Formats: sequence, C-alpha cells, structure tokens
Amino acid sequence: MKDMGTTFKELESFEEGLNEREAQKRLLKYGFNQLEEKVKVTPLKVFLRQFVNFIVWVLLAAAFISLYIGEFLSFWVIIFIIVFVILMGFFQEYKAERAMEALKSIVQPTTTVLRNNRPVRILTKNVVPGDVLLLETGDKIPADAQVFDITSLKVDEATLTGESTAVQKKKGDLLFAGTQIVHGKCRAVVVATGMNTKLGQIAGLIQEEEEKTPLQVKIAHLAKTLAIIALVASLSTFILGIFTGAPIPEMLIIALALAVSAVPEGLPLTMTITLAYGMRHMAKHNAIIRKMLAVETLGSTTVICTDKTGTLTKNEMTVQKIYVNGNIIDVTGVGYEPKGNLLVRDEKIVLEKDSTLTMLLKASTLCNNAVLNEREGKWNTLGDPTEVALVVAAAKADLWKDELEDEYKEIEEIIFTSERKMMSTVHSREGENFVFSKGAPEVLLERCGYIEKGGEVFELGEEEASRILAENSSLASSAFRVLGVAYKKISELLTPENIEKDLIFLGLTAMIDPARKEVFKAVKTCHEAGIKVFMITGDNEDTAKAIGKQIGIFNENRNFDDVEDEKLRSIIEDGAINGSELSQMRDEDLDLLVDRINIYSRSMPEQKLRIVKALQKKRHVVAMTGDGVNDAPALKRADIGISMGIKGTDVAKESSVMVLQDDNFATIVEAVKRGRTIYENIEKFTVYLISRNFTEIILILLGVMLLGFEFLPLLALQILFINMFDELMPAIALGLDPIREDIMYKKPREPGERILKKRNLTLILSMALIMGFASFLVFVLNSPAEDIQRARTLTFATIVSMILFIPFAFRSLEKSIFSIDFTSNRLMIIGVLSTFILTLSVMYIPFLAGIFELTSLGLADWVIPISVAFLTLIFAEGIKVTIRNVR
Repeated sequence: MKDMGTTFKELESFEEGLNEREAQKRLLKYGFNQLEEKVKVTPLKVFLRQFVNFIVWVLLAAAFISLYIGEFLSFWVIIFIIVFVILMGFFQEYKAERAMEALKSIVQPTTTVLRNNRPVRILTKNVVPGDVLLLETGDKIPADAQVFDITSLKVDEATLTGESTAVQKKKGDLLFAGTQIVHGKCRAVVVATGMNTKLGQIAGLIQEEEEKTPLQVKIAHLAKTLAIIALVASLSTFILGIFTGAPIPEMLIIALALAVSAVPEGLPLTMTITLAYGMRHMAKHNAIIRKMLAVETLGSTTVICTDKTGTLTKNEMTVQKIYVNGNIIDVTGVGYEPKGNLLVRDEKIVLEKDSTLTMLLKASTLCNNAVLNEREGKWNTLGDPTEVALVVAAAKADLWKDELEDEYKEIEEIIFTSERKMMSTVHSREGENFVFSKGAPEVLLERCGYIEKGGEVFELGEEEASRILAENSSLASSAFRVLGVAYKKISELLTPENIEKDLIFLGLTAMIDPARKEVFKAVKTCHEAGIKVFMITGDNEDTAKAIGKQIGIFNENRNFDDVEDEKLRSIIEDGAINGSELSQMRDEDLDLLVDRINIYSRSMPEQKLRIVKALQKKRHVVAMTGDGVNDAPALKRADIGISMGIKGTDVAKESSVMVLQDDNFATIVEAVKRGRTIYENIEKFTVYLISRNFTEIILILLGVMLLGFEFLPLLALQILFINMFDELMPAIALGLDPIREDIMYKKPREPGERILKKRNLTLILSMALIMGFASFLVFVLNSPAEDIQRARTLTFATIVSMILFIPFAFRSLEKSIFSIDFTSNRLMIIGVLSTFILTLSVMYIPFLAGIFELTSLGLADWVIPISVAFLTLIFAEGIKVTIRNVR
C-alpha cells in the first residue's frame, strides 16, 4: 500500500475534519477514490460480440453460396445486410451498455465524513486522504483508514482475506477499503484511496464476470434452434432436389432462400432495445435494476415481503406523545423543525417543575447518534429518523443536543442491534457517571428494577410494569411507534453486561410515521394482480397491525379452523405473529402456514431468511425488501432482493438485484408492472417474428413441392429484405408497447414458463399456415409460368401488405385488436407506414427494383395484395378467439 503522507501521530490534527478548500486540493492531487476497471466493456468488445450471433454466420454462409453459384449481386446485397445487422446490433448494444453504466452511477455510494467539523454525506469517490470517516454498523469502508475513536468495532474482511469470522478492531488499527462494519462504530482518518488501497492492489482478482440471465439464455437458445431449423430445411430440400435431378446451382439458390427465410434477423436487436428501454423506464420511476435477471423474474412475483418504516410509511417520525409520571403529554408540531410545545391537558409544561420529564428528554437525546443543526435558516438532520424525532422533541423543550453533549461527555456506547432491540450510552458529568438507555418497552422493562415519578425513585413492581405495557399496547394499536427510556447513576465504570442492569424507568415516547398515500392504491393493485403482501418489521405487533389495517394488508377476522394444533392456532389466530412466536414454530408448521400470515412483527433479520425459504418451498416467487447488514442473506436468497436507496446499507445494496431510490412500496409495484409488460412484449415480438419467418418457409416449400424447383415464389434477396427491413420496425414497436391497464389484473406467470408455450406455438403455426397459403395462392393465380417476375412481385406485395395489419393483431395475444387503443403506440403507426413506404421505393425505383428483381405494379394490382392481407387479419382475430383458453 502506497504511503500517502498520513501517519497515526498526525491524527489529532484531523479530528475536526478537512475544510472544503483543502479537500478539493487533495482530490486534485490524489484523484477520485475509485478502482480502475480491468474488465470494462469497450466499443471494440461490443463490436466483436456481434460476430458471436449465430444468425450472422448463417447469413455469411448464404453470401458465400451466392458467390459460389455466380450470383454476385446477391452476394454483395447479403454482405450489406450482414454489415447492417452488425452495425445496428453494435450501436444499440453499446447504447444499452452506456445506459446501464448511467443507471449504476445513479446509485453511487455515499460516505459520512467530517468537513469543517460538521458531519456531511459525500459521494464515496470524493473521499480524500485526511478525511475523517464516521462509520457505523452496515457501512462499507470506502478507503483504507486508521481508527482513532472506537465503540465495540467488528469488521467483516472476507472480501480481502476470505475469513468468515468478523475481526475485532481497536484504536490504531487499519480499516481496509471494501470491507464492512458488522458491529459498532468508529471514527477513522483516511490514509489511502482508490488504487493505492490494499483493495486496489488486488482489484483485478475481485471483479465479477457478468453472468448471462435466464432470459438471455432462452432467447439465444431460441435463435440457435431457428437457425438449426433453417439449416436442416435447406439441407433436406437440397438433397431431395439432387436426387430428383434438379441442377445444383438452382438447388443452392433454393437452399439459400429457405435458410434466409427461417432466420429471424431482427430478434437479437429487438431484444436489446426492449430491455434497454425497460431499464431506463424503471430508473425514471426510482427502481434501479442491478441485474438483468430481475426483469424476467419481476413479472412472476407472487409475494412481496416488505419493511414497514420508510417503505409503507413516510419515514417522517414525529414524537406526538410522552408517557411519564403516569400521564400522557402531548407534543405539538410536525416534521423536523423544532417548533412546538409539550402540553398536559392543553397547558404548557414548565420543565423546571418536572425533573423526571427533563431527565427523559435528556436521556433520549444523549442516547442518540442523530444530528440536528441549523444552516442558512434551514434545519438539517443526519441519522435515523426515529433518533432525529427524539432530538427534535427535546429541542422543543429548549434542550439542545450539542449543549447536552458538552455537559455530559460520552464515555462508552453499547450499540443498538436488531437482536438486542435497545441501546445504551455512558456519560460523565461533574464527577458522576450516567447510563442512558432506550429501546423496545418490553425489552427495556426487563432491564429495569426501578421507576422514577415526580423526581422520586420507587421499586418497579409487576403491577406498575403491567400498567406500562398496557399503555404501550394502547399507543401501538393507534399506529404509534413506542420507545421506552431509562437511566441510572453509577459510581464507577461497569462491564457491558452490568451497565444495562437495574435501570430506572422514566417513561415512553410515542411517535407517528404515517402511511404513504400512494401505498393504499399499490396494495389494492397487488391484490388484483394475485400478489400477496406481507409486512416484516422490527416494530411492535400492535403498531404493525394498526398500519396494516390502514393500508389493507391485515384483516384480523381470519379463519384458521383447519389448523388442528390448538397451540399453533392460538399463535396465528389473527394472521399476525411476533418474532418470539415465530422462533417457537417448527419448520414444517411454518412451511404450511407461511403464506397465510400477513404480519411478522418484532422479527429478527435471520427470520427473514427463514420466511423466504418457507415461501419458496410453496413455489412462491418472493420479492424481499431489506436495508441492514443482517438482511443480506435474505436479499440474496429471495428471487428479487430489493434494497433501500435512502436508508439501505452498502451491504444490502450489493446483495440485491433492485435498489429503490425512494424507498417506496409503490415503486416496487410499478417495477412489477413494468416487468410484466417487458416480458409480455418479448412474447409479442418473438411470436410475430417467428410467425412471419415460418410464413416464408411454408411459401417456399409449397412452391418447391407443388410447382417444381424452377418456380420459387420469392427469391433469397426478397426474403432478406422483408426480414431485415419490413419486419424490424413493427417488431421494435411491439417491444416498446406501452403498459396496458389490465396487465395487473392477471395472475402472475409461472417462473419456468417458456416464451413458445402451447398457446404461442399454436398461434405461430396457425398464422404462418394462413399467411403462407394465402401468399402462395396469389403467386399461383398470377400465372408464374407466363411472367414469373410479376407473380413474385405480387407475392412480395402481399407479404409486405400484411405489415399494414398483422402487427396490430399481435399487440395483444389474447384480446381482440378492436379492444386496443390504436393511438397508444404511435411508434407502431409510424413504423408500419415508414416500412410500407420503404418497400414501395424498392418496387418503384428502377435501380432498386432491378437489384431485387421486382416490377412496378399498377394501382389496380394492389387490390389483391391488400385484400388478402386484410383477410389474414380477420383470420388472426378468429384464431385468437379459438385459442383464448389454451395455455
């Protein structure tokens, strides 16, 4: 690791952090704090990737066959089409890669540092040597740094050492970039950034290979299968012709025509454009897809397991009630601006007359890591919203955190964890030591031996504890989040185990976090779409139920009479259970009932993983939200791991496939809707393209079998033009078809469902037969023996005319064309018309008509092609009605 000029002896000079001017100077000197990618997608790599396309090699084979038989014009036209396919694929794929890079930049990680002696969040890439990092549980360490202030710190260094056990750190130890804090907090000064870190030295070893998603594999396999069909059909026809005495040059031309007709040249390009557009659309709606796998899986989601705070609710905590001295105190004001009063029966409280309330406000402010300060007339906050709310409540009583911290110097902290459900700090004041604690009331009361009322301390009896728990339940059932507050004086520093014993209970703080307005509609949409919504929260069961009732995911009038085990039935009687009850359930019982329980309260992160596994055993496709370090296993195991962009830890984000930029449940539902639409659009353009290609195969085979080898209804170049130019724009328009309102009224699709399922295959073969026979009849009825070029031109015009109608039929594979708003996809209208005009230019510009061996048609000649094309649309609608119930 390169020394960047910062030593442990100099740490004291950095304790207040850098100023902005110095930070900018160092950024210019040392550069951005980021690794240089070795495995980077370059334009050359994207270009070379186009030659992996099996379709390109089939076309190359066709080109050299043309060269071999002396069809030089065909050779150069096919080469031109190959170049066009490669260039179009390159530009669109490179554009998609750039778009994905842009999406990644949206979720750039941030780090809290001290600047001008104030904690601020900056982009991690802007961290410089000498910056003071403020790190806590869940943070990914952004640069190599040396610890100078520490609270019970453990770091997971598995990314560097492979060691699964977290490493205990002490003052003076080095922290390494890329490792993660799993317990505790610290302050550390940066000594190396970017490629100068230990991680930078081994960067090439940790970069991940990009994996192919199941969807990409399916499409690649489909394209390969179609290409093999093309080769088999061509080879079989060629061998048959040779045995029947047909000239080899003619048979090669026919084989060439069959090979070209079977290959869907526009499929890979359309796929790339569809997925890239879908990613961008999701990003605009605050859902950043980290792995393309999510697009396919989103459409199959059957269960969404969601956090409560900040996802279903606004995450704007405001303390509204305080239970102290046996009374409820109302706290006025909303938001994080410290304006409001503390009232009892509408009378303002005088703090000097209530030492217990004063101590409660002090304790909840000092046992707290949130920051509240005013800058340029605006109140700024940093930290957990619950802790911010407590600091604001104290500020309303003129008790300011920075002043209290000057008076009560912090000595030690026992951090909050989801397992402990409480937090404690030790402070020194004028020779006395104080312990301040806050946490879940039922947990905190177990650590309390005394209670303070009116400034006097009494022993805490069972009756008093029951009264407090009853008040807690009453507040929680009104959707309040409730925390207990306690303290005690100590004569000397104790061991961590004894610090939280025999505490003096002070009271309860009740804060409200209202449900998001948009959540009500989102939950209703989920129910209509056959998607179950479960709440998994660390909050009190009564609070969770109250919010669940408000937004429509909880109904206590549930029937579990079919559960024979009486104890089990009593646990789940209303469809809600808490963490301790869940831990008592056997795996087989949870497997049986997991999707009938709507609310899991006071749950542990490891229980999330258990819930996911149980749901997946019942063949559910699970979307799971999470924001903490301990949520990572559940996020990885879930079919769709969803991390929070605002409050999520770096570890959670890296374990997820989707990041919510607004932490909003409604965004998840919008992403599911878009996922369903993308997959449905892929189905539509795939069925459309293959049916068109099979039409040409049937047409060629009918001509060869019934009319002989000398009467081909279409030539290879004509087929290539139709496939590459006439079919591409309608296919892209189908890939970008807008979301239909009824997309969320259907049940989720099966995760293993094939694109060419029974219904789609039936539609492809039926449409191909009808369009193939119709085109063949046009060819036969126009005397090919007398003027084969005119007959081919009319056949060409018939297939092209179908583009005016057939793409609209494929906008829904189930519904009638007449039930769809034509104007909702303007790209389809533009694409169809521009494609038809392009085709007319090939037929009526003499030079192009000569290349493609077409002749000009009179106005009256178009009656037959357009009439036949319109009739195929009517047949298509009839087929859709017939196979509506086929799956």
